[in-house]
Amino acid sequence: MENNTDVSIHDFLERMRKPSAGDLVKSIKSFIVSFLNNEPDPEKDSAAVQDFFSKMEAAFRAHPLWSGCSEDELDSAGDGLEKYVMTKLFPRVFASNTEDVISDEKLFQKMSLVQQFISPEYLDIKPTFQNETSWLLAQKELQKINMYKAPRDKLVCVLNCCKVINNLLLNASIASNENTPGADEFLPVLIYVTIKANPPQLHSNLLYIQRYRRESKLVSEAAYFFTNMLSAESFISNIDAKSLSMDEAEFEKNMESARARISGLSSQPTAPPPPRDESTVHKTQMLNPKRETTLFQSRSSDSLSGTSDILNANSEIPMKKVESVSDLENKGAARLLNDTEANKIFQEYPYLFANAGDLRIGDVESLLNSYKQLVFKYVCLSKGLGDAATTSLASSSSPPLQALSGFDTAKEPEDEHTTLSSGVRETDRSVDDLVRALQSEGEAVVDKVLDVKQEEYSTVLAEEQT
Repeated sequence: MENNTDVSIHDFLERMRKPSAGDLVKSIKSFIVSFLNNEPDPEKDSAAVQDFFSKMEAAFRAHPLWSGCSEDELDSAGDGLEKYVMTKLFPRVFASNTEDVISDEKLFQKMSLVQQFISPEYLDIKPTFQNETSWLLAQKELQKINMYKAPRDKLVCVLNCCKVINNLLLNASIASNENTPGADEFLPVLIYVTIKANPPQLHSNLLYIQRYRRESKLVSEAAYFFTNMLSAESFISNIDAKSLSMDEAEFEKNMESARARISGLSSQPTAPPPPRDESTVHKTQMLNPKRETTLFQSRSSDSLSGTSDILNANSEIPMKKVESVSDLENKGAARLLNDTEANKIFQEYPYLFANAGDLRIGDVESLLNSYKQLVFKYVCLSKGLGDAATTSLASSSSPPLQALSGFDTAKEPEDEHTTLSSGVRETDRSVDDLVRALQSEGEAVVDKVLDVKQEEYSTVLAEEQT
């Protein structure tokens, strides 16, 4: 499956600019306007788009602009139409309802935890077929999925990931004189690669492909690999001790350790959490019945470690005082200040040291997705620590960090600063110190990132994804 989408959309738009394409242009614009004026309904939306694609494919075939064209050229016209239309409709149909957002975050958090301790053996992958270094190539392909808006482009990312895995398994079987690998060998590796890649919004991406990729093209090999990806998502969503051939106690212990590691907390044992007020629990369930089954569903959510021991009013067991979000930020910043390789950590975030002029239009979608994930996780963390700990991301940016963002910010009145408690200002100092320490290395990081980004952009425009 070649990635000729850029050529397809270019050819499609060139034909649409010709005067004889006026009737087609009118039909396309009319459909987009009509679609955006309707109430969102995923099933009806999908049916409407698929019906429109089918009608337009027939219209292309009968239109003088495509007279004498080959089937490949007509197929490219269909891909160009799909990309144009779905780029226009993307904000409306992708992750457009609360259920999809919650499913995305639950899946993302599940993979974030499981990837901390999972190994190929837990999925019964034979040593012969284990090749974690080369599997990184498959992970990279899957992680590209949020770079694109067209269903075909997103599907190509899935297919490339699957093809890398399939080829690696085939080569391993030949080298070891094993039987040709089948679904029983392929699916466990795909599950493992997906968990390790952990692309954001995977659930919404797969739904988007399923609903809006032209039905005539989601067949044969593409359908086989895509079905396997859907199976991998389902397996991961329901993963438990039994599915990993693991003892229940060991599984829970690993999950708790993963939560502590992700939260940056000490792995030392902490005291059990205080009893929950049943009236509060009941009230919470009445207000938000789905909350108990969403993010970070665990006993550890009530027992984040702190620095000061306090006594539970109903027992003599010492409890750890819960730290605020600012305390946790300050602790992490202090540790990074003492880390001689902190700059390498931040190189994973290419936009941190970028200026506005460094960004391209293609970066907007990636930045927006990252921002949504950041806000969602930050608010969940703040709420988990208590409403009093909640701090607006926008208002908590320190001056050095704002300077790094490349945007000028108006200085706040002096009297507004005095309304902040000294504790909050003191807490921000470690973060500010960290940013200042990294700022001197920022220019070098930007240069390296821009070189890499330019190379990737050139590759995306030139390469054929096979």
